[in-house]
Amino acid sequence: MLQVTETAAEAVKTIVEQAEVGAAGGLRIAVDEGEESVELGVEESAAADDTVIDEHGARVFLDAAAARALEEMVLDANAHDDHFHFELFEQEAGEA
Repeated sequence: MLQVTETAAEAVKTIVEQAEVGAAGGLRIAVDEGEESVELGVEESAAADDTVIDEHGARVFLDAAAARALEEMVLDANAHDDHFHFELFEQEAGEA
C-alpha cells in the first residue's frame, strides 16, 4: 500500500485546509496508466470504492488504478515558498 511520509502528510493537511473541503476531505491521487502520469486534486470526500490512506492525520484517496500503480511507492513532499513539490519513490525492501 502507498506509504505517506510525515512531511507529505503535513503538506496534504495544509492543502486540504486551504481548500476548505471539511474534515472528510483529502488529497486524491489519480494515475493515467496509458500516459504514465499522476494527477493530484483535493476532494470533499472519498468515493465508495476508493482506497483511503489515513497516515499522520492526512487523508489520501486512491481509485483502483492508482492503488495498483502506487502499491509499493512512498509519497513525500518538500515545501517551496508558497507551494509543495510531491515526489513518489519506491519503498525499500521490507517496508510494505
